[in-house]
Amino acid sequence: MGRQAGAGLLVAAMVGVVVAVDLLFFRHEFWPRLFVNVGIVLVFLAVYLRFVRRA
Repeated sequence: MGRQAGAGLLVAAMVGVVVAVDLLFFRHEFWPRLFVNVGIVLVFLAVYLRFVRRA
């Protein structure tokens, strides 16, 4: 249950960060917004693979 809870919290945090960055910085720009969102998802994926998956 701990791994699922950690993954759930990580997904919730990722969604919050993506939405906040979109609204604050890249509201009317498509390509920079897409690149930043992909980068954020890759960072969260790396954190998941490094810390949550090993728990």
